[in-house]
Amino acid sequence: MRFQLVTYNIHKGIGGVDRRYRPERIVEALQHHQPDIVLLQEVDDGVPRSRHHRQVDLLGDALELPHRAYYSNVRLRTGVYGNAILSRFPLSDLHNIDLTIPLKKRRGAVAGRCHIQGANGHMHTLLLVNAHLGLAEFERKIQIRRILEGNILKGVHHQTAVIIAGDMNDFWHGQGRKLFLPAGFQSATGPIRTFPAFMPLRALDRIYYRGRVILHNAHASRTKVARRASDHLPLVADFEMT
Repeated sequence: MRFQLVTYNIHKGIGGVDRRYRPERIVEALQHHQPDIVLLQEVDDGVPRSRHHRQVDLLGDALELPHRAYYSNVRLRTGVYGNAILSRFPLSDLHNIDLTIPLKKRRGAVAGRCHIQGANGHMHTLLLVNAHLGLAEFERKIQIRRILEGNILKGVHHQTAVIIAGDMNDFWHGQGRKLFLPAGFQSATGPIRTFPAFMPLRALDRIYYRGRVILHNAHASRTKVARRASDHLPLVADFEMT
């Protein structure tokens, strides 16, 4: 069973260049690929700058992805923002991993199981982690270890399909090489540059995978609308469950 996964820091739906709130551009950028699973970071809920929209549902409805998870990380004077998963397939065992480091900005990761039915009727389980890591190297090191050593992966068989993705803020892929690869993960995307969207110079967004899942290809979406919709480009990967 093949599926397409996208990770995308949507910057609350605010354009990286014109600073205008245009959620329809986020929808158009994603609809171009017709993804099955979307991992979103910086998703607003009830915030004045985004017209008090609950963006997880606004985007989920527009993309016709009925299964959703949302956990806020940052509380504002009015409203919150955080991470979301949108899926064509059922989700279960959803929870938030607190990645906040004292004296640093609040961070988190949404984790859960995605249930994908194969052509033969067999149900495949894919473990998903959608993370937004900190800006400091020491911060990311602690956060990645918290994901890898926490309950979400504890006791998970090494052949179980797992994808960890999101805005890793890992400019030089240092923490990825040091921590994800020794834990059995492969990088799906390598140094694909996604930031800033209008002229990408940094590979801040990453996808790692292990277990019974095969990567067919991965790329950053460079459509005209994607270059304007956010300050990051969507990162797209085609996988197959085995």
